[in-house]
Amino acid sequence: MMRTVRLPGGDEVVALGQGTWRMGERRGARKDEVAALQHGIACGMTLIDTAEMYGSGGAEKVIGEAIRGQRDKVYLVSKVLPSNAGRKRMKRACEKSLKCLGTDYLDLYLLHWRSGVSLDETIEGFLALQEAGKIRRFGVSNFDIDDMKELWETPDGQGCQTNQILYNLSRRWPEGALMDWSRRHGQPLMIYSPLEQGRLPAGGALGAIAAARGVTTMQVALAWVLRHEDVFVVPKASRIAHVDENLGVLDIVLTDDELAALDKDFPPPEGGAPLEIL
Repeated sequence: MMRTVRLPGGDEVVALGQGTWRMGERRGARKDEVAALQHGIACGMTLIDTAEMYGSGGAEKVIGEAIRGQRDKVYLVSKVLPSNAGRKRMKRACEKSLKCLGTDYLDLYLLHWRSGVSLDETIEGFLALQEAGKIRRFGVSNFDIDDMKELWETPDGQGCQTNQILYNLSRRWPEGALMDWSRRHGQPLMIYSPLEQGRLPAGGALGAIAAARGVTTMQVALAWVLRHEDVFVVPKASRIAHVDENLGVLDIVLTDDELAALDKDFPPPEGGAPLEIL
């Protein structure tokens, strides 16, 4: 059984989903990308995250092909660019994303990052899309604690379902303040790049734990993120073998000693830590 996380609005999403950054950029990779997404869906990884920015809509088109005939099985998330965060532009951007995805609604629509457009206007745009039936829920991405506090004070801002952020062994900044604030306010965190795009060191505690368990270092790193019960992750896997590797983390529960060893190699932040974005 795939562990799930409950969003504030009541939606249950799988803790291990699928990301699509850099998909749809190479025509020769499309077949493998579609197959990987479909394999993930079949294995229970039914949450798929994308953005209008990814491949300038190319990733959304790959997803559209992958979910054709099985839209009802998928929890679909996309993100609007800050330049399109105003009410009128957001409507056009959303409709373009829906066309690329081959669907008439999104389960969750996120603001990709902060911009000069006021949060009031952005939320008005989200609410208008909800009323039109084009999105079911809304949320944000790359918001730090001060951004979330401002959102919370904005009319209807507490309708936010999640904040999608960068978090992994080498990017532990959310532990400085944001993670605690999010828990106190019932905001699960959606994690992107949980594997630092494969750039985590292969040696040290990470390598030792992987070798002792007979798994890969990436599986240990992903299990480390998933140890939090109130986060859900969207690692990208463009090949079926990579999807299966990600699925293998579901059987990994790190011990207190292993977590302590990882803390030594990847120290948690002391006090407040600034927002990090890839």
